[in-house]
Order: sequence, then structure tokens, then C-alpha cells
Amino acid sequence: MTGAGAPGAAGIIQCLRQDSDMRILGVDANAAASGQWLTDTFYTIPDAEHPDCIPTILQLAIQNDIQVILPLVTKELQHFAHYADEFKSAGVKLLCSSAQALGIANDKATLYQHLLQHGISVPSFQVVNSLSQFEVAMQDLGYPHLPVCFKPSVSNGSRGFRIIKEDIDELDLLFRHKPNQVYISAERIVEILASGTWPELLVCEYLPGDEYSIDCIVMPGKAHVIVPRKRTRITQGISTAGVFEHHIQIIDYCQQILDAIPGLYGNIGIQVKMDTEHKPQILEINPRVQGTIVAGLGAGMNLPLISVYAAMGLPVPASAYQPVWGTQFVRVWKEIFIPPNA
Repeated sequence: MTGAGAPGAAGIIQCLRQDSDMRILGVDANAAASGQWLTDTFYTIPDAEHPDCIPTILQLAIQNDIQVILPLVTKELQHFAHYADEFKSAGVKLLCSSAQALGIANDKATLYQHLLQHGISVPSFQVVNSLSQFEVAMQDLGYPHLPVCFKPSVSNGSRGFRIIKEDIDELDLLFRHKPNQVYISAERIVEILASGTWPELLVCEYLPGDEYSIDCIVMPGKAHVIVPRKRTRITQGISTAGVFEHHIQIIDYCQQILDAIPGLYGNIGIQVKMDTEHKPQILEINPRVQGTIVAGLGAGMNLPLISVYAAMGLPVPASAYQPVWGTQFVRVWKEIFIPPNA
């Protein structure tokens, strides 16, 4: 498992530990990654962008008789896809989508345009590369009468995401909220963008409804699992409370999205939000295990373990695909205590 120090790593390891016969080798570019005290074996590897990263993982897999690679780091995925044949030749199953599918899923502008071409609804949006385009896009999408939002076309988590709103009370944000708010004024964001260079941005209509994170498992030619959970509390982009809902409209919408992107494989996450007409609209796709996937354990679904079993050709009982709808979850902090000189 890569990304052993990721925020969701401990929960994913907890899922895998439900099989007492499973041996877990964790890797991370951070030598102090928390997952090293939760896995059976741990190695420090080069950063995801380093040319030696994937070859190092492949060599570790061969040396340690690893059967399945479960990637957690978005930046590694495209590199894994380019080494797919090498992993296959080594007899290692790689839970990673194809390079073509990743090229669509990991670029939000490409994703939205692709889905539109397949007749699938997406939020109103414009792709911008200059300050003048940004200002025009804000007006075209209804600002200042309506809030708008933006995010880099290629980004991880909530990095670069902001909501532009006219009636921001900055004094209230300063003294009554923690410094992780996503609201910003038009004047301030124009000032920031004018100060230097920045990546391509996707400027979108603001969706006012409930937000959902959907955990999916896709195996060749078929989506085996589509499980929506409402995000009732979000802290710095991570779900910290929610409830599993049997939302047929969202399930059907996600099925259309998955069908439109051939080459997706393994655990796939989809984020949607409800629009003014209470219809789901996509925010993004995470073509990997999602950080809050451990919540599925409480609803009777061990989604990381299902995908590992499926990759290995092991039987999965039908009951494993039946979540207990209505299950709620709340996430809490948990410590790892490390003895001196460990």
C-alpha cells in the first residue's frame, strides 16, 4: 500500500486487517509516515514525481513476494499506469486505472468536457487561463447575483478551491471561524491572481445542495459497487461525519459516469453535489481509494478488501455487496504511541 502516511491510510489498513492472513507492506516518501507502525513492513521510497519511485516499488514488490499493489497517492497513478506491463510481467496485480482513463479523471476540465460529449449533465463551467477570462467567467456564471467557485483543473484534495461570494463578512470569518474557510471576495481573488502565474482553472456555478461522496468498485467492464454517503460534516476537505443513503438518482448518475470512462479499475471515488433542482452534479472523480472509505465498515462493506480479493480472483460473498443503508459515522482522532528509539 502506497501513501502509508496519508490521512486515510490508518482506516484503509484497518479494513485490510479484517483478513488476519493478509500481510501489508507500506511505503511512503515520508520516513516518519504514521502507517509504518500499522503495517507489517515499511519502506521509504522516492517522491511520486521522482523517476525512481515506481521502479523502486516494483523492485520491493518482487523482493517481498507482493501480490497486489493498492495505490493511495493521486500523483503516482499515471506513473503506475505507464508501468502496468512491468507489474503484470512480475505477476503483481495493480489496482490502477489505464493511462487513458486517468487522463480524463484527473483533469477536471477534460472530465467535464468528456462527460458533456457523452450527454451527461455537469455543472455550468468555463476553463480559464488568464485574469480577463476569469473575470468574464465570473460574470457569465451569474456573479455577483450568484456565488461561483473555482479550482485548478489538476489538483489534489481541496487545494486551490474557493467560493467567490459578494456578501462575505470578513470580520465574522476572522473571529468566529477557524482559518480554513473557502470563501473569498471577488476583489481579493482578482488581486491574488494578478500577482503572479497560476495554473488553468475551472470556474463553475456554485451548487447549493447536499454533498455526497460515492465509493465505487470497478472491475473490467462492470461497476460492482456504487455506494453514496452524504457528507454531513467536512473538515479541511475530509469527511468527518456522514450517513449512507440509498439514493437511486445518485447511483444511476454515477453509473452513467463510470460507463462513459472505459479503463477505470479498482476503487473509484466520485464526488457530487445537488444543484438548485435537487439533481446530482459531479464535482470530481478520485480514481483511487478514498480517504473515508473505512466508514463502509460500519455499514457492512469492506471496500478495500473487496477490491483486493477481486484482483486476486478470490470469491467475495454476495452479502459483501449489501450495505446497511442509514448507517451514520463520525470520525475521531486516534493516537499512535511510539517508544523511545523505536
